[in-house]
Amino acid sequence: MSAPPGSVADATGNWVDTLAPGWSRPYLRLARLDRPIGSWLLLLPCWWSAALAAVAAHARAPSLFQIALFFIGAFAMRGAGCTYNDIVDRDLDGSVERTRSRPIPSGQVSVLQAIIFLVLQSLIGLAVLLSFNGFTVLLGIASLAIVAVYPFMKRITYWPQIVLGLAFSWGALMGWAGAFDRLDLAPLLLYAGSISWVIGYDTIYAHQDREDDALIGIKSTALLFGARTKPMLVLFYGTAVTLIGAAGALAGGGGWFWLGLLAFALHLCWQIVRLDTRDPDNCLRVFKSDRDAGLILFAGLLLDAALRGAA
Repeated sequence: MSAPPGSVADATGNWVDTLAPGWSRPYLRLARLDRPIGSWLLLLPCWWSAALAAVAAHARAPSLFQIALFFIGAFAMRGAGCTYNDIVDRDLDGSVERTRSRPIPSGQVSVLQAIIFLVLQSLIGLAVLLSFNGFTVLLGIASLAIVAVYPFMKRITYWPQIVLGLAFSWGALMGWAGAFDRLDLAPLLLYAGSISWVIGYDTIYAHQDREDDALIGIKSTALLFGARTKPMLVLFYGTAVTLIGAAGALAGGGGWFWLGLLAFALHLCWQIVRLDTRDPDNCLRVFKSDRDAGLILFAGLLLDAALRGAA
């Protein structure tokens, strides 16, 4: 069966291709709503942080209102970030097999239309951000500098995954700030651990484009690590688990947190064993499983807060 017209190479068979009105599909693809995994990965550190704050405050649960705000904000801002990235990378995307079918290089959307759509998504994100306390609002605004420079990093360094980690892990600070109107060492350790996690999973993702990236001069940790990818994943995933564990200990995490962290660590080990960097489809499947890893950790934090708060 042929792919639906305008569909993106690595996102066929999704609800956008089959259910969304035809006029909306290029915009939904710009926002990556045909591939929501990135929105989940942006959201999860926010939820971890909110749940960690609940553990520290001996609350039975994080604020459900803030949990919902983070959900809306993560999907809106990830969509805005991807739209911005596609505007900046439109020429490069046209040179890569996996990305040349994206809405801008394939001509489904003009640059001006993409800019207007970017503004609309950003306004939704701003409305969500303004629902938090003043400290959290300023903290959220500060993240925009990292988002702005990220698309250019792969042109100048083999470590663009670090910058992505700085951006995608920002939520690890936001949940705590939303609860306490300040930052402490625990969320900073959670942030550092999340950065290490992001470097790991985005290295896996980057292996899909390794050959095309090498041809057009795009840099990544996938190219840098090459055959050493699995040992480097052990390093980064191990660092992530260690730092997140330190954050949980500082926040007073109990048995359920530690069980959740153990399950998270085992899932990351499974990823390393399962990974075949020579197979792009395998890389994509393993990368997508990081949503499950993140949800496992979030569940451990929620259970720890709920059961200890009820005691």
